[in-house]
Amino acid sequence: DTLWDLAIAEVEKRENPDDDDNDVKPGEVWEKSLLFMGNKNGGKTTIILRCLEREESPKPTLALEYTFGRRARRPNTPKDVAHFWELGGGTSLVELIRIPITSHNIRSFAVVLVLDLSKPNELWTTMESLLQVTRNHVKRVLTKLERTNPEVAAEIKERMWNDLRRDHPDYALVDPFPIPLVIIGSKYDIFNEFDSEMRKIISKTLRFVSHYYGASLVFTSKSEALLLKARAVINHLAFGYDKSKSVSVDPSKPLFIPAGLDSMSQIGPPPASDSDLGKMRANTPLELWKKVFEKTFPPKSFCDLQDTKDPAQDSQYAEYEVDAMRAQKNQELEQYKRNASKSWKEMDFDSN
Repeated sequence: DTLWDLAIAEVEKRENPDDDDNDVKPGEVWEKSLLFMGNKNGGKTTIILRCLEREESPKPTLALEYTFGRRARRPNTPKDVAHFWELGGGTSLVELIRIPITSHNIRSFAVVLVLDLSKPNELWTTMESLLQVTRNHVKRVLTKLERTNPEVAAEIKERMWNDLRRDHPDYALVDPFPIPLVIIGSKYDIFNEFDSEMRKIISKTLRFVSHYYGASLVFTSKSEALLLKARAVINHLAFGYDKSKSVSVDPSKPLFIPAGLDSMSQIGPPPASDSDLGKMRANTPLELWKKVFEKTFPPKSFCDLQDTKDPAQDSQYAEYEVDAMRAQKNQELEQYKRNASKSWKEMDFDSN
């Protein structure tokens, strides 16, 4: 590099001190990947469209869908690319996360968990199931990467602690998610109509979970002001935009807490009496918070698999030629089954 190149790089580094990727050379295009997952009909598609500034009506996501966005960090520079993956079906299709999260892109991957605040009885089950499967898969990818590219694996593990300083009082009490994580509480407008005590329990619980996993926490709705806040957090992960440092922890207002800016002392103990806490047997703080939360909001008994629609029957994927051929083959299959059944019944088996 020339002296001029080094000077430009130094200026860019100073202008973007919080940029996780300030090792990217001037003019170089980077690629980021984000996986959106969460409750069915929780607003994932709406958030993605708003982040990409697309004026179109959201459609139901039936499996795993992909789109992308392109942005330039500064004028007259190449546009960076962000890959947006969206997992549909709630928790029923969680195994599909193996498709977008691979050893080739794990270094630049982030997860956005969208939880429907209007359905507190589904909240913990959805959150626990999706994060557990995702975390286990990421760990398997990192184990594989340790054998093929140990330097990158070590970098990813070290980066887990970027948002929490070593002098933070909770440094030994948290268990950061292996890749960047954002938890978005959607449908705040409905949630805001809940009883104040219910709102307090949900807010405190999500604050604890987010802080425990080293995640950012954002409450949003269809309100333009709240969508802009969620968009700012996502744009930081997707396009390297400046990281917001504003914080809102007031339970009577929408929460907005970037990763690393909360603490156990500010969150307080689980919302239960001392006698109730004493009766609850838990091996970890996370398990204790789960028991307290589910005492107020018992997990709703539902089966995602039964509600999962067949994409082949969805009108938004209709293709006349393909559908006509499929119908023909289905008819041929049914006819084959009838003929096979008839031939078996007519067979004369020797009783000896």
